[in-house]
Amino acid sequence: MPDLRRVRETLLGAGYTVAGVREALGAVAGAALARDEIMPALRATRGGSPVEVLIRLFWLQVPVDARAIAADDLVAAGLAEMSGGELRALLRVEPLEAVDGEGHAGYVVSDPKVRPGSGVVPADDHVVGAGGASGNLARLVVHRAVDNVLDLGTGCGVQAVHLAGRSPAARITATDVNPRALELAAMSFALSGVDGAELLQGSLLEPVQGRRFDLIVSNPPFVVAPSGGRRFVYRESGMPGDDFCRRLVENAARYLNEGGYCQLLANWLHVDGVPWEERVGGWVDGCDAWIVQRDVQDPAEYAELWLRDSCEAGTPEYRARYAEWLDHFERRNVTGIGFGWITLRRSERPAVRIEELRHAVEQPVGAYVRGVLDGLAKADEFSTGCGRTLGAAPGLVQEQIGPPGAEDPERIVLRQPGRLRRAAGVGTVEAALAGVCDGTLPLAPLLDAIAELTGMDPDQVRAHADAVLPELIADGFFI
Repeated sequence: MPDLRRVRETLLGAGYTVAGVREALGAVAGAALARDEIMPALRATRGGSPVEVLIRLFWLQVPVDARAIAADDLVAAGLAEMSGGELRALLRVEPLEAVDGEGHAGYVVSDPKVRPGSGVVPADDHVVGAGGASGNLARLVVHRAVDNVLDLGTGCGVQAVHLAGRSPAARITATDVNPRALELAAMSFALSGVDGAELLQGSLLEPVQGRRFDLIVSNPPFVVAPSGGRRFVYRESGMPGDDFCRRLVENAARYLNEGGYCQLLANWLHVDGVPWEERVGGWVDGCDAWIVQRDVQDPAEYAELWLRDSCEAGTPEYRARYAEWLDHFERRNVTGIGFGWITLRRSERPAVRIEELRHAVEQPVGAYVRGVLDGLAKADEFSTGCGRTLGAAPGLVQEQIGPPGAEDPERIVLRQPGRLRRAAGVGTVEAALAGVCDGTLPLAPLLDAIAELTGMDPDQVRAHADAVLPELIADGFFI
């Protein structure tokens, strides 16, 4: 493993960070690059400054003048090669931004990005860089101090780099079935100043049999591809259907310390005649679980997505590959494929919630995901007679809907401006509670006061509260 400290100093000294790249490119070129169009970025980086040279070399993957950068260090590190006075990237080096958008998290090293028109993704041991999925997972991971972490299916090391920044004292274990991925992850760690990470080769949880962790994170090979092998190791497990994600969820509790978390992205099948919530909920064992479906694609959309991902659209094999995907789904009675988040927390009294959230939510979710699971657990235990206090969630907004000038609203809505941005239609009792409960007074006297003010029967008020408050607690409207 080459010494990458001098390369790291070169990258940081040049301002080759996400913030530095954004500033150098500007809004137009940056947006075009997000669409895999590099021409505006090439025009924006003609000035020859150190950060522009690094953007062209490692991000746009075009040759640069070897005299414009510390070429010898990059060649010695195996990141680039010299050819006729030009420096060409052998690998892609990307800066990572902290999940809260504040500061530089580190760097990840991957194989050069394959863009549309530049060829098909190699099918053997290709290692992809940071992308939308890895960013989604990084923003989901719980903000909690941990002693030991498992990054299962680390790839180029994105999650481990983020976690090392948030929990510098944590012991990190990174696994992958692809030995090349572990080699590049080790380079990512070196460039990011991550010391002492343990790198293990193997599939699923095999490399860590008998061990337990405070946190397991995984951006797994979740793509549900046609059977008959694993063409792209970075996205496909070779297991049938959604079995990889199922097996990880089913076995997670055995690898977690009490109260430990397992968080992953997943795809799951929608099978004709079987509710997806029932299928995926059946995977959970020994853990609190919050499973969120963020998107659903029909079989044709799904096939098109992943054929574009491997740059196979427009190739002579495209139609045959497309037909292979559709045949595969038809044989399994698949009507759609869901994509979402799974958060598990080892628990003696598991609470499970499975839902669909398509709208935008406050990021990073990891800042409040612990509160979501706490709300689920508390909702299961709730009773107005338990003597506990109740508080309205901070920042709630109440909307009253009805004709102008009407004495009473037709509908009252509580809305969360932040976090999961839920809205709930409520009655007079819940609306009154949201206005007065601050977590300092027992619930029973508050309900009695509401009954007196509204002229309602106190027993009916309490029965109504017992019926509706658990769901509002689970939804995060009350704490």
